[in-house]
Amino acid sequence: MAAKSNRSQSARSVSKSSTSNLILFFATLPMPHPNGDSVAVRGKMQGRSYEGKSVGSPMRTSRITKPVPSTPKKSPHALVQASGGRSLPVTLQDPYMSNLDQTSKYYIDYYNERICKLFIVYDSARNPFRSLISFGLEDSVLQKGILALAARHHANTGHSFHQLQGLTPAGLVNANRDALLFKHQAMEALSRVLGDSTIKKSDTTVASIFLLIFLDLLESGSDGWNIHLEGAKRLITSYQPMLGAQAGVNNGPGQTVQEIWEFISNQIHSIETLGATFLRPKLLSEFMFDRQAETQPQEEIEKSFLGCPEFLLSAIQFLSNERDTIAGKLPDGAALQTHIHDTTVMMELIQNFDCYAWALSLQRSRHSSLDEINDLCKLSQAFKIGALLYGRRVLDALTETITVQDDLVSELLGLIDILKDDEALFKCVLWAIFVAGVECRSQAQKDFLLESLEKFWIATSCLNVINAAKILKDYWQQEEGLETPSRWIFDIGRLGRDCLLI
Repeated sequence: MAAKSNRSQSARSVSKSSTSNLILFFATLPMPHPNGDSVAVRGKMQGRSYEGKSVGSPMRTSRITKPVPSTPKKSPHALVQASGGRSLPVTLQDPYMSNLDQTSKYYIDYYNERICKLFIVYDSARNPFRSLISFGLEDSVLQKGILALAARHHANTGHSFHQLQGLTPAGLVNANRDALLFKHQAMEALSRVLGDSTIKKSDTTVASIFLLIFLDLLESGSDGWNIHLEGAKRLITSYQPMLGAQAGVNNGPGQTVQEIWEFISNQIHSIETLGATFLRPKLLSEFMFDRQAETQPQEEIEKSFLGCPEFLLSAIQFLSNERDTIAGKLPDGAALQTHIHDTTVMMELIQNFDCYAWALSLQRSRHSSLDEINDLCKLSQAFKIGALLYGRRVLDALTETITVQDDLVSELLGLIDILKDDEALFKCVLWAIFVAGVECRSQAQKDFLLESLEKFWIATSCLNVINAAKILKDYWQQEEGLETPSRWIFDIGRLGRDCLLI
């Protein structure tokens, strides 16, 4: 009982000291001089919700990159995944698992089964999030991040989209406590590593910070994700040279250190590119990393967080940078005309982007069915139209005009409606939903988008979607009665507390 009491007390004392130390450390790191390019993803959220106490059945973990079915033990926490009407028990096997307590084993299995496919478009044997388990079993900082993610998601599943502030269901009180404790331990351990010059920073240090960004999505999306992002970017820039010596070294389950590093770099670029569009201008630094494009001739949807085509990411980044450039004051004369010309050309390039050809190009690595190609085409179309809506508002700011975009909004709403039928892809479109939200005009459209956000919550249990709904409601109320919409590309970050809406 004493141990349990101490554990509870530690969980309640998620002190701000470790977080503050971490932020201060990030602030002292040298700023990189950057830019970048990449893609992102998530997976199906099927399966039974986890009920009961935070103690799971024993399990086995393996350094392979996919779950290994085995006979489950009868337990209220047996981990089951719905698949074709069958229940597939998931276990993990690894010598390091024997050193973990039952609670930690339970959450590692939960991470393996629920979290890995949440933050990737399509789950597969090549899922890099699952590869992090092997690293985490040998690194306490990364391990605590994995446990915190799993526990927070588990705790979130007990809440309603409409009554988030209600009492935590009795069966999930332990999960909430576990989430607080693991986050506290992860932040303290990471702060200790970052603050000690004698400790070698490694790929697992970057991976730990990377996971904290996703923890922010689960917690609210507005409480420090940009700080973690900046810290990860600085570490990647600072420690990239060490990867030359580690290239080809297989320290993970089927993936090299270099591959894990490239995956994290790509996803960080995706997060900052899409996330920056709803932030206050110039809040994030630019980011550059070596993508080694010559060794990666095509995109890999199995290693993408959101499934946004690389070209559209680059285009959105350009538009966001244009917004930052003109925030506060328009340039004069020839400089203004250059910005207008460049933005107009980019809009034409986006308009001409062939979504079907992009989806078809992925077939070479996935052997996709025709239905899957069509679905990925629609996903990329949602990002394309979102980029056009956003870019038009940047161009409006440059030309001091207001363009009616009702047709594009209707087209985007139609795509969102179609994507609802595929949960794996629908959980990738929060960014597009939010763009549609700030552009829509009718009450019917607003009601549809709120229903879509609720469905997104059911699919992901990420609290940032509830913040998205609140921001939109506040924005709609603010805009009510105005004949022309405000310049939301500049103001939405302040209204939304710089929330990460992806």
